[in-house]
Amino acid sequence: MFRAAGPVYRAAHAGHLSLTQFKVMSAIENCRTAALGGHVEACEDCGQWRIAYNSCRNRHCPKCQSAAARTWLAEREADLLPVGYFHVVFTLPAEVADIAFQNKTLVYDLLFKAASETMVTIAADPKHLGARIGITAVLHTWGSAMTHHPHLHMIVPGGGIAPDASRWISSRPAFLLPVRVLGKLFRRLFLTRLVALHDAGRLSFFGTLAHLAERRAFLRYLAPVRKKRWVVYAKAPFAGPEAVLAYLSRYTHRVAISNSRLIAFGETGVTFRYKDYRRDGTDRQQVMTLAADEFIRRFLIHVLPRGFHRIRHYGLLAASARRASLALARALLDVAAPPGDDTPDEPEDFRPPCPCCGGRMIVIEVFERWNQPRGPPHGSATNRETDP
Repeated sequence: MFRAAGPVYRAAHAGHLSLTQFKVMSAIENCRTAALGGHVEACEDCGQWRIAYNSCRNRHCPKCQSAAARTWLAEREADLLPVGYFHVVFTLPAEVADIAFQNKTLVYDLLFKAASETMVTIAADPKHLGARIGITAVLHTWGSAMTHHPHLHMIVPGGGIAPDASRWISSRPAFLLPVRVLGKLFRRLFLTRLVALHDAGRLSFFGTLAHLAERRAFLRYLAPVRKKRWVVYAKAPFAGPEAVLAYLSRYTHRVAISNSRLIAFGETGVTFRYKDYRRDGTDRQQVMTLAADEFIRRFLIHVLPRGFHRIRHYGLLAASARRASLALARALLDVAAPPGDDTPDEPEDFRPPCPCCGGRMIVIEVFERWNQPRGPPHGSATNRETDP
């Protein structure tokens, strides 16, 4: 789709796309093609050969996220504790989401800070849990139809370490923290800091929101939002650490839409599956067709600012104290630390075995960007090229 409709889209929106968006489009179009170079492999036993093109490794590319997710999950597996884990979601109201759309770096960062502080504060309150908790937070900016819908997914252990570090305090089996209390504190923290950003002149406004640059207009705009209930949703705990990993593998490295949801692409546009959460049962799965121009526009609005971290850890899982905190948590839970991985790391040139006989594949040729590999030896009936 990007290869077919991308050039026309870039020409039509010249001057309105950021450099980061240009780079994402280029990366996706060139991913696993000769444009990025690659190598030719041959089986030592049967002579079967295949071409392997390089991937773009862009974090917004649907093709490249599965390998990144596997690597990240392998690192996180050692952090899991033998307790129930809760899934908590913080969502921004539509009015604030509109401001976030024009101030992505500042407002997305504020979403992380306000939501994490809310969780840590309420969890530390003796009236609720009274413990220091750990949080892994993942930012998603889309709804199922690729509309702008910023929200934060959190994975939280069902309990935490007591303030005096003397014991592990477990949450109730199906209850972590009161969502209404979380919503009220989240709303107060977020709006207070959003107004502070406005007062410091750090927010920008364009188009229909341009009038919000004036402080009184900005406060009037936020007045109804202060009275709204801010949605914080907490799901029942996962059934064991394996379920936590399965969930993380689906959410941490997800992009706005995966290839598996695409149905068709043609003159009428792009047809894909999405979920309509206003419906129940089988009616929830719906099909939508968008013009190619609109499909690309919706995809690109979810490109994150350069250098922005969409996965963050807080509390017991914060990088500065993670190892010591997890060691203490395991000691208080009276469980052994996970065994160290004594297996050697896979070599950088690790390759899947021969698809024909299972033999070892070796590199017989490397080709640079924009070059094609040489053809197979004449008369080799078993050699064939794999699809890029």
